[in-house]
Amino acid sequence: MNMVLTANKRQKGRQSSLTQLRQNGTIPGVVYGFQMESTAITLDARAFAKMLAKHGTKSVFQLDVDGKRINAVLTEVQRCALKGNVKHVDFKSINMAEELEVDIQVTVIGDAVGVADGGFLLQPNREVRIKVKPTEIPETIEIDVTNVDIGTSLYVGDIRQQFSFEILQEDDYTLVTVTPPAAENVQEDIVDGTPEVIEGTGQNTEKA
Repeated sequence: MNMVLTANKRQKGRQSSLTQLRQNGTIPGVVYGFQMESTAITLDARAFAKMLAKHGTKSVFQLDVDGKRINAVLTEVQRCALKGNVKHVDFKSINMAEELEVDIQVTVIGDAVGVADGGFLLQPNREVRIKVKPTEIPETIEIDVTNVDIGTSLYVGDIRQQFSFEILQEDDYTLVTVTPPAAENVQEDIVDGTPEVIEGTGQNTEKA
């Protein structure tokens, strides 16, 4: 494991001290979990950004907290709403011998046949929760939607057997669905006093 982040213990302080830390190029955070008490830490902002860009948010990190190595996963990354820079991070110390539950993004691949026929592909749920060994956490789960036709869906039950880890959602948890094209209102001309029918309104009108 080569994803080592140097972290320093810090004293929990007021909001003003946290702002000062960020201005000095460090990120405040906390690490808690397996065989350790909740500990306030700081990380170098540039080193953390580089590590995040290279390995993503779902990897197992090694935190070197004042010389003590801790295996941990990210549980929360707080960002500034305006600038997008990281304001605070939470790490959870883990036991590498035990499986853990993590939320993983679902990525759609392929071109659905229903979309080619004019339908619209919807992805109502973009994450699934899985139970997996820490060393086997995927960055994303790819699902092939090529055979999804108009009016049909792809469920967890359809993909469960494709992966070695356990997906915790029920079989009927919807991942992708293709809906029909939006119905267009069709207006028929009135001939010889025949009532005008406007599709979709349920109303008839008489020509004066």
